[in-house]
Amino acid sequence: MSNLKKTIVSLPISLLEQTDRFAEEQNINRSELIREALALYLTEQKKKQIREKMILGYEEMNELSRNMAEEGMGEALTDLKEYEEKLT
Repeated sequence: MSNLKKTIVSLPISLLEQTDRFAEEQNINRSELIREALALYLTEQKKKQIREKMILGYEEMNELSRNMAEEGMGEALTDLKEYEEKLT
């Protein structure tokens, strides 16, 4: 028994014609082309979601790093002021 299940999909006529022409050029049937195209689309969407999550993560890390640097600079400036006062 096959692991495939039939489904009905409505497509604009022009898209169906393009699909059929391309499938013929590639020497594959319409169903195979649509399966491959859908699998590729889903893979690309997952990659897009991962990229978006990574961008958010980098933005959060940037903010965190900036806050840490500002806190560190405040302490460093205080230390510098104390050091300069000791010198005078």
